[in-house]
Amino acid sequence: MTDAATDGEREFRPRSPGPLWVWVKRASFIELGIFMGLLVVWLAPGFEGPTFVFGMAHGIGYIALCLLLWVAILRREAPFWLFAATLTPVGPVGSVAGIEYIERRDGGAEAEPASEGRQPART
Repeated sequence: MTDAATDGEREFRPRSPGPLWVWVKRASFIELGIFMGLLVVWLAPGFEGPTFVFGMAHGIGYIALCLLLWVAILRREAPFWLFAATLTPVGPVGSVAGIEYIERRDGGAEAEPASEGRQPART
C-alpha cells in the first residue's frame, strides 16, 4: 500500500510515449484530413450532401480523437497541453501541430514508443 505523498509524487514523473501514442498520431492526421475535406466542400457551392457527410465524419472523429487523447493522458503517454491544443477552435490542426512540436523538440525520440526492457545498442 502506498501513502498519499507517494501517489502525489507520481504526477511529477515525465510523461513518455507508449502504445497509444501511435494511435493518437494516426487519429490526429486522419481527423486533420477529414477536417480539410470538410472545409473544401463547405466553401465550394452546391455540395450540401458531401458537406453533411464530412461534417458528421468530422464530428464523430473529433470526439473519438479527444477521448483517445484523454485516455493517453491518463496513462501518462501524452502531455496535458496537447489536449488543450486539440480543443482550440482549429481542432485537429492544433493536435497535429502539438505532435509535430513534441517530436521535433525531442529529436524524434517520441516518433516510436519506447519498449520496456529494450537494451541500448552497443557500439
